[in-house]
Formats: sequence, C-alpha cells, structure tokens
Amino acid sequence: MDSAAIDRFEASRGRLASLAYRLLGSAADAEDAVQDTFLRWQAADRERVEVPEAWLTKVVTNLCIDRLRSARVRHERAAGAWLPEPLLDGDPMLGPADTFEQRESVSLAVLTLLERLSPVERAVYILREAFSYSHAEIAGILDITESASQQHVHRARTRVTAERRRAEADPASARRVVEEFLAAATTGRTERLVALLTDDVTAVSDGAGLGKRLLRYETRERVAAFVRAGFRPTPAKRRLAGGSPAMHIAWVNGSPAILAVVDNRIAGAVVCEVGDGRITSLSGIAAANRLARLNEAWRRHEPEAPVIHAW
Repeated sequence: MDSAAIDRFEASRGRLASLAYRLLGSAADAEDAVQDTFLRWQAADRERVEVPEAWLTKVVTNLCIDRLRSARVRHERAAGAWLPEPLLDGDPMLGPADTFEQRESVSLAVLTLLERLSPVERAVYILREAFSYSHAEIAGILDITESASQQHVHRARTRVTAERRRAEADPASARRVVEEFLAAATTGRTERLVALLTDDVTAVSDGAGLGKRLLRYETRERVAAFVRAGFRPTPAKRRLAGGSPAMHIAWVNGSPAILAVVDNRIAGAVVCEVGDGRITSLSGIAAANRLARLNEAWRRHEPEAPVIHAW
C-alpha cells in the first residue's frame, strides 16, 4: 500500500476511533475495530472507492455492529458486569465535543443507556446525534432505507430521553458540587450526602472487579449509604488500592470525577453526573482492565493538586 493510501487512512483514524468508541463503549475494542478497518482498506480495490471517508465509515460501523451482535459480547454484557470504559477529557477518542449532543453522546450515563438499544438503533443514533450524518448518508452506511433510519433515530431518542434529563451543568458549579460531595462522603456527613443527590439518583459500581455482577443502588438514602461505606477508609481498602490514595477531581467523559491515585496510578474512579446543583448518577470503576487507557492518559497529564492528599 502506497504512502498516499496510508496517509488517507491516518487522516480518518481519529474520527473512526471516536465513532467506534461510542458504538462499543470500550477503547480497546474500538482500537481493534479501527485496526480491522485498516486491514480492509489495505485489501480493498481502492481505485474503485469514490469517497474514502464514506467507505471507511461504513466499514468501521458495520464491524462494530457485528461485534455487538457476536455471541461473546452479548453474553458479556447480558451478564450484568459491563460498564463503559472511562476516558480522561482531552483523549482524542472522545472525538467531537462542539455541541451538547456530541458531549452527551459520550457521557458514561448515555453510553450505558445505549446498551438497551439494538446495535442498528445504536449506530443510527450515534451517526445522527454525534456526527450529524444525514438520513440519506446513514441509509448508505447501514444499507437501510432513509425511512428506516428516521424510525430508528426516533425510537432511540425516545428511549434515551425517557430515562435521562437533558441538562448540562456549568463546569465550575458541577465541580463545587462534587467537592462538597467528596467532603461529605469522607467525613461521614450522611445527611449532607442525601441532600446532594437527586430524588431519582442511581449508582452503579463494578465492585473493583471482584464480583461477577455490577452493584446497583437507587433512592437517595441507599446511594448515600453505599457512598459513605465506599469512602470510609480501611486497611483492607488501602491494601486493595496499593497504598493510601490521594483524591483528585478531574473530568472524565465530560463529567467531573473523583480519582483515587496511588503513586501516579489511578486505582479507582467515581464519575458523577450533575444537574440542577445535585448529583443525578454515579459510576464507580476500579477494575484494572477498565482503567488502562485512563491511566495512560493520566501519566501524560499534569493534574491539579489533590483535594485530599492522603485518604
């Protein structure tokens, strides 16, 4: 393959990776899909490809749909132990963030909700909402009709918006809420914790990857109790983390997150969705394999001083 063909692919790599990440919710799987797309591009009769960008988009989208339909992936995600892989803001895989729809489409809350859609509905929703493809273009990518594309988008929007308030918090205000939340969680002020949560708050945790299923909590009181227990320091938790972590606040998938950092390594992350001055959802991730890319970015990152120097 000549250098011009390689350069043409590389010019699209970032966009392809961002699309694949939104479709799969996993940076590692997205990288695999992009590499498979490159192999297809390498083997293609490129003289007959009229619009390389459209061709590459079609290939990576359909590879991701095939992956979502595979028996292995269906089993993993149906087992109840799957969460989207968190990415530090600034990671190129997060892709475009110019509009509210683009930012929302990569939030952990929306990536989790998208699991309830069929693979085709998910693809149509992302192509339309995050990348602004027309229904005619989506029809060509997925080999469906424009009418079918419109129907899929309508169904997907209905399901996503029915379970998510479309509100974007001011970053400074959202950070203040999370700082207060962390202070209340680490000092045992349960009443203040409850006050900082919305009535319909939800929390989900991978339990540090020690169990086979996610831990899920609803109602302010149950979420507050779970958070207070999780943030109560114990020798066992410090051993699991590899030491006494510092607590940082950073932005992950467009939302403020509490990061427990030991020796410049993120041992756990709690991503907080904030709306109307309170926390609407929490995602706790501590399984090492889900934090690999986040840690790679963190090592290149110049963090602010920790909120708590030693937990």
